[in-house]
Amino acid sequence: MRRRTFDTLMTTGGAMITIVLVVAGALLLVGYNFANDNVSQQLAQQKIFFPDKGPATASPEIGPFINKYAGKQLVTGAQAEAYANHFIAVHISEIGKGTPYAGMTYAELGTYQRAHPEDATVGPARDTVFKGETLRGLLLNAYAFWKVGQIALIGAIAAFAGAGVMALLTVLGFWHLRRVSLTEEVFVPRGVQHAGV
Repeated sequence: MRRRTFDTLMTTGGAMITIVLVVAGALLLVGYNFANDNVSQQLAQQKIFFPDKGPATASPEIGPFINKYAGKQLVTGAQAEAYANHFIAVHISEIGKGTPYAGMTYAELGTYQRAHPEDATVGPARDTVFKGETLRGLLLNAYAFWKVGQIALIGAIAAFAGAGVMALLTVLGFWHLRRVSLTEEVFVPRGVQHAGV
């Protein structure tokens, strides 16, 4: 195969890969913006605010994760994860403290309630746990969607960087193509002559 034909194919392939990477980067960037904006808007509508620093955040299970957001409105996925796992989850685990059903989930409390119908305190505790677990689950879903957006941003940056490298190689390929002899061959052992393609 003539070197010029081979270089033309490789350079054209590089140009096509550059275009694919630019399109992929643009789509990933759109996905990031959609996820980030959607999560922020949905969370802002809930009007959830972090507590101020104080007794409510003094626990070592809460403070180190929540105090950096003290008094702020919850509007990002990272904040949703912190609030769900280090504020709501801690308070849910304390429901029923000192009782046989302390630390049970909503489902476990249902089983306990059916086994102990005489215990009137289980119903209200189960309702509170249900509300807390529901809110926690919704916040963790917002966090997951936000995280997917963050991964899309990293993918977009990688795609644009790859497109930049491929564009440079493509330009160099076209530059090299102009310097290659019309008769030079590729993949032919030295000293062997072919009629050419």
